[in-house]
Amino acid sequence: MATIKDVAELAGVSIATVSRMINQNGYVSKQAEQRIMDAMERLEYEPLIFRRLADRSMPTIALILPDITNPFFSELARAVEDICQQRGYTVFFCNSDNRDFKEKSYLEALRKRRIDGIIYASNYLTQEELNKLRRDNIPVVVLDRSSDTEKCTLIRCNNYEGAQLAVKHLLDIGCKKIAHIYGPQEIVTAQERLNGYEDYVKSFSWYTPSLMAPGHFQLEGGMQAVETLLLRHPDIDGIFAGNDFMAIGALKALHRKGVKVPEDIAVCGFDGIKLAEMIEPELTTVAQPIYEMGEKAARTLVQQIEARDTKFDAEVIEINVSLNIRDSTRRDSE
Repeated sequence: MATIKDVAELAGVSIATVSRMINQNGYVSKQAEQRIMDAMERLEYEPLIFRRLADRSMPTIALILPDITNPFFSELARAVEDICQQRGYTVFFCNSDNRDFKEKSYLEALRKRRIDGIIYASNYLTQEELNKLRRDNIPVVVLDRSSDTEKCTLIRCNNYEGAQLAVKHLLDIGCKKIAHIYGPQEIVTAQERLNGYEDYVKSFSWYTPSLMAPGHFQLEGGMQAVETLLLRHPDIDGIFAGNDFMAIGALKALHRKGVKVPEDIAVCGFDGIKLAEMIEPELTTVAQPIYEMGEKAARTLVQQIEARDTKFDAEVIEINVSLNIRDSTRRDSE
């Protein structure tokens, strides 16, 4: 069986570098990371955490997330862990950093070690990978992602209608020119929120595609998008951001510029993370019931694990969103 030392030698890096990448507790360059992944695949090396899955004394599921630093996913993980602990399951958290090769390596290791089930909330699950898991009788629940994967349960919110709810609210409080900060367009949720915004406003005389700017679902991206939008359209008076992280970045950038929120520019986010209530001004947001989504995913997966001989039809469970109005859009005239 290959060791971490063998991986380090083949990849041309130190053992400490391999350890940092596996445990995600320090910087590793993308080039070194790719060499390590190639070496692990060539040597069929699996980290100890996956080898321990061979111990079947306690049923185990995996939760694959794209970015654990985003509060949306940490709140989701909390719900999954709570329910699984109640049912006697151990949860492995797999953070992919939005990298497809990391997701594939996780899936391959989990599949080989016969994980009991997987909740997948990341971005690169393919039908081919899903078919492999199905052949190995490993149930999968997809959370907050695309509805085009077949033969598995999908739990998601209505992103399109949620986006339109945000835009309607900004118009209702008197905004005359609304911009949109959008997330990565390879992610279906980001596409749907952008489409919801654009379909709602494209009939207005003030609309132009240059009112949309990328924010990459990151706080820093929201800040940069505000810079871009104000250069293009200094007269915007409303911003709908495709997630709360970007909206908080927008608030920060506007504060630094001395722009008053909501008097000069009103800001609305999307997700409903707890952090939105902890900032000033408190953020208006289209709230997904995050805990409910994680809870539903965990209960659904456990049900499928404990009735493996029962055929479950693939279904899409769509959960409604709601608008939480707070100070970032609460104008005196409202």
